[in-house]
Amino acid sequence: MNITAVIITQNEERNIGRCLTSLQGVADEVVVVDSGSTDATERICREAGVRFEHHDWEGYSTQKNYATGLATCDWILSIDADEALSEELRASLTTLKQQEPDASNIYNFNRLANYCGHWIRHCGWYPDPCIRLWHVGTAQWDGMIHEELLYAPTVKLVHLEGDLLHYSYYSVADHVQRMARYAPMGAEKAYLQGKRCGPASMVFRPMWTFLRDYFLKGGFLDGSAGFVICRLSAVYTLVKYATLYNRTHEGSR
Repeated sequence: MNITAVIITQNEERNIGRCLTSLQGVADEVVVVDSGSTDATERICREAGVRFEHHDWEGYSTQKNYATGLATCDWILSIDADEALSEELRASLTTLKQQEPDASNIYNFNRLANYCGHWIRHCGWYPDPCIRLWHVGTAQWDGMIHEELLYAPTVKLVHLEGDLLHYSYYSVADHVQRMARYAPMGAEKAYLQGKRCGPASMVFRPMWTFLRDYFLKGGFLDGSAGFVICRLSAVYTLVKYATLYNRTHEGSR
């Protein structure tokens, strides 16, 4: 079993070295597709000896599919620059490499997020299983924002032990900036899918988001970081539905 790890990047000097180090001994090939980094991302990648290609940004799914198309191995391991393999996951993948798995299998593993230095095991953020390993031709990415892996219903989904470590946000400001970018995109996607929003949704959905994530999903167990995450999730919901409300109102005029 030979594995190509594929990564898309843009200004990831803070993360890419850690990601590449975690792939050593697991990936037989690493392909990095960059969309115009102006920091040290390219230098770090070239010093690590990986294949580094430039491709103008066309969206998350298109970019990842392009990177997958450059792979020369039979199996694809898709990983983001701000992620890294835990030691347990490295061990699971190393054991799998010694076998000859069925090409119709696809593999997922849990993702554990690090938020401002805290590992988050609640708030609805964990276990967050992600499909990241498949045979070439078995799956492809689709979607504008939160890209989704599409695959035939006949494949067998297999879970591997170990966590994919996600260094999601280094500061609350990082979280707020990304939220401000994604919320309108999420609203637009919902609108295009035929969803509409009235005034009640802008009031009750943010409230429900906080109560669900903080109490029902145990966000309070993650301490102050959990409280901040759940509050910002509620704010994200408010912005998303306020934007959707505006689109709904515009569409009715």
